[in-house]
Amino acid sequence: MTLFEPIPVLPADDVGPVHFIAIGGAGMSGIAQLYAERGIEVTGSDQADSPALRRLAAAGIRTFVGHRAEQIGNARTVVVSSAVKESNPELAAARDKGLLVWHRSAALAALMLGRTAVSVSGTHGKTTTSAMTATMLAAAGADPSYVVGSPLQDSGSSAHLGAGSTFVVEADESDGSFRQYPTVVAVVSNIEAYHLDNWLTPEAYAAGFVQFCTSRTVRTVVLDSDDPGCRRLHDSLRRGSVSVTCVGEGDDADIRLSHIVEDGTAARATLTWPGGTGELRLAVPGRHNLHNAAAAFAVGHHLGLDPQLLLEGAAGFAGTERRFQFVAEVAGVRVVDDYAHHPTEIAATLTAARAAAGTGRVVACFQPHLYSRTRDFAVEFGQALAAADVVVVTDVYAAREEPMAGVSSELVVRAARDAGADVTYVPALADVPAALAGLAREGDLILTLGAGDITTAGPLLAELLEARRG
Repeated sequence: MTLFEPIPVLPADDVGPVHFIAIGGAGMSGIAQLYAERGIEVTGSDQADSPALRRLAAAGIRTFVGHRAEQIGNARTVVVSSAVKESNPELAAARDKGLLVWHRSAALAALMLGRTAVSVSGTHGKTTTSAMTATMLAAAGADPSYVVGSPLQDSGSSAHLGAGSTFVVEADESDGSFRQYPTVVAVVSNIEAYHLDNWLTPEAYAAGFVQFCTSRTVRTVVLDSDDPGCRRLHDSLRRGSVSVTCVGEGDDADIRLSHIVEDGTAARATLTWPGGTGELRLAVPGRHNLHNAAAAFAVGHHLGLDPQLLLEGAAGFAGTERRFQFVAEVAGVRVVDDYAHHPTEIAATLTAARAAAGTGRVVACFQPHLYSRTRDFAVEFGQALAAADVVVVTDVYAAREEPMAGVSSELVVRAARDAGADVTYVPALADVPAALAGLAREGDLILTLGAGDITTAGPLLAELLEARRG
């Protein structure tokens, strides 16, 4: 995979019919949904069936399981993600026919034309912050359109075509595609060197955020001034004309968090902004989520929306799927699923879990994602996981990669053990639910962690615990 270069786009209404390859993906399904809601003919395919594929089919979109050239039908435009290879038969057929082939970010940018585009980026927290922003703006009466990276738990949808003038998107920095959007308000939650398979160096990765925040359409940037990477970005932006709003806990923050309380699966703080103060209450845990909500509030404040309505929206935010998502509680054991797949994300999730567990144990079950990421961060993964009382590690989820010599989950296991963790290696994912059931005891909070199919383990664990209770 290489960095995506921005291209000129046409309005969405001018490019149909549209065929989406890998339509069931977290980023693609929402875009496809909005094209269909605009009255544009949409089809799509994915390599396997999924709840997302079934939701799209139920909405009237013709979907296919598997990839075959004839499935592009009468499409004039074919949309792909960075993960789709040139050898894909549908992409090859589109090339042969001379069809317009767009990266998913170009398809999304076409929907955003003519709206006040709010693009939320950062190494971590993009999905939650963009979902919070959409939820809070909606509570304040803005009815924004949005596309975020995971379905909201209260609606089950990752996208909405609103009647308002604002369009909120999760802006992915991993492949550089965040530069494609006609961003007016840019939000950056944090910057930590990542995705160097594309960016090559930490300096290039940081420079990508400068490009994102200084594109010709950007008028305002919201940064978390407590994050070192964002502070360096702020220093770079001082030389330009863009307006910057800083959120954080420091005295220099324009929108400031204070009196923070983490209370089990909730959190609250005092929020102070120019001209006012109020209580920020969340029904999701973690100090990091208070920072995410402060950034979302800053967007609404910039747009001139009622601060109290924004705060009410924050209090009503139920979270997104796979972000500290409650799965089940059986016999006093709580099971939670989370997408955390970077050491910083795991550390933040385990901190929140510790507060939520109270006097109970935190049991963390981690599935590393990608061989390259396991190689690069094995020590850091082990150190982060050591914050749990009990750790289970399963095999690497390869995703788009081939196995690498000498790289396996055992690297993480050894690092966790070296960091003092009580760790068990369960290579096969199929064996994980039984292993966790054998470890579980009343009062435990059990977390499944990772960006792969580890998410399937939680419901199976709950079934085993229920059977054991019966």
